[in-house]
Amino acid sequence: MLTKKIIVLIVLSLFLIGCRTAPVMNISDAPINTATGKTPSLSLVSNEIIEAGVQLGWQMKKVKAGQISGTLYLRDHMVKVTIDYSNKEYSITYKDSSNMQYDGTNIHSNYNGWVQNLNNAISTQVFNSTN
Repeated sequence: MLTKKIIVLIVLSLFLIGCRTAPVMNISDAPINTATGKTPSLSLVSNEIIEAGVQLGWQMKKVKAGQISGTLYLRDHMVKVTIDYSNKEYSITYKDSSNMQYDGTNIHSNYNGWVQNLNNAISTQVFNSTN
């Protein structure tokens, strides 16, 4: 009987660890850097942000000059972000989600990893772009 209780506690603990939440990560004013050091055009930045997102499985849509909407669907999860950008910097901001335990402040911890991956991909894509 004690063994069954221990097993149940272990399984419950593993389940709770897998469902952790964390404060929502937003990326604010990340600098646009290129390998050449030149300031890229707004059009180039837009194209490179879209390409970076698409390569990671995000659905990217240009909303207007200086703004892109990104949506990621993984299993039964969905997250949406807004990417505001100029030719000098960009920001990634939480917009919406489903099945992510969002409570107004905290969200499933996987969200932050997905946003960090998107941030890294954008930074790399823009840096390696040809001006």
